[in-house]
Amino acid sequence: MKKILASTILLFIACFSLISKAEKRKILFIGNSYTYVNDLPNTLKSLALSMGDSIEFDSSAPGGMTLNGHTTNATTLSKIQIGGWDYVIIQAQSQEPSFAPTQVMTDTYPYAKILDSLVQVSNPCAETIFYMTWGRKNGDASNCPFYPPVCTYAGMQQRLRESYLEMCLNNQATCAPAGEVWRAVRTNFPSIELYNADESHPSLNGTYLVACSIYSSIYHKSTLGSSYIPTGILTSDASNIQTIASQVVLDSLETWQSHGSLPFASFNVTNTSNQFLFTNTSLRSTQYEWNFGDGSSINTQMNPNHTFTAIGTYTVTLTSKNTCGKYDKYSKTIQVNSIPNGINEKENNAPMIISFSGKNLNVMNTKKAEKIKIFSINGSLIQEVKLSSDMNHIAIDSNAKGIYLYEITTGKRMIQSGRFEIN
Repeated sequence: MKKILASTILLFIACFSLISKAEKRKILFIGNSYTYVNDLPNTLKSLALSMGDSIEFDSSAPGGMTLNGHTTNATTLSKIQIGGWDYVIIQAQSQEPSFAPTQVMTDTYPYAKILDSLVQVSNPCAETIFYMTWGRKNGDASNCPFYPPVCTYAGMQQRLRESYLEMCLNNQATCAPAGEVWRAVRTNFPSIELYNADESHPSLNGTYLVACSIYSSIYHKSTLGSSYIPTGILTSDASNIQTIASQVVLDSLETWQSHGSLPFASFNVTNTSNQFLFTNTSLRSTQYEWNFGDGSSINTQMNPNHTFTAIGTYTVTLTSKNTCGKYDKYSKTIQVNSIPNGINEKENNAPMIISFSGKNLNVMNTKKAEKIKIFSINGSLIQEVKLSSDMNHIAIDSNAKGIYLYEITTGKRMIQSGRFEIN
């Protein structure tokens, strides 16, 4: 949580970054039985649908398949080459990343590199996501004599964490930390059974946990409150899994995506001489869109200044995009308790919106304002009209029902903004 600024006219409350616009995401899963048991891809799809999002997917997940095996698997290669994927989720064989670092360096990392390279050749804008798995319930007994760290769950999980983050570093990729969510659920809710009877594969709870982890990794949104709970999972367990998955992924988002190319939106705000100064602290972004929440135009500057012309509470949202069009959103709520010198409430109300009748918006221009802009509720400019003296009748499509925003200006100075509704 960022520090609250001490100012007589400013109070803001930081809100976590969100991606609120529903979009279809195309995802390819490359893995093995940890992906196909309980049908992880369809679980993720149903979860996303419950959150208002849409997923189209395909998968190549033969049982026991290693990353080495995938590099020569005809099905895997053909699916990668189809291209058009937004995300390619890669999951290694459950044991291979947990072995000694020297062995993983030889037997695992080179093949992770090959797969990521093939993904980038087919679609340079695809984001590779390495899906971190979990330690076996009581450690890996079969490999314990050869490498003692895997004798326990904790030791095996630590090695998996280290190896998956190393794969992300080596390939400039994102991590979906399902294994770390798994660890947190085991610690905080030990009564939730995450394992199948073999103490390795996921139970229904375990697969749901992975889906929640991947969803938050892709959409940067919490799954808490999702209405989708697979049959066989207790509502209370689902709620706890949603909570932990969202906390582990979102509270440490940069830990998991710092090596990848997904945008991370963030900004700070200060006030100087009645002007709000926005300092962009976004990462991995090249384009910016600022919505100040007051009906003004979308601002595309990196570090804009903005003057609010009326007392009130405003939610300022920054959308940061990369060159591939992937984006992240970050919002802060700003309380404006006074307005700048030279703009008082009497003047602010001077160019009056009189009424909407028939197809006309009627504006009484008592202050000789120059221009009015009309926006849709989401900030898109619909009309821009020069104002004459006294009464103006501006034609509006009366069939376009809904709420609209307006902004009245003189030169570069906004002297009134507000909203009206067409019923």
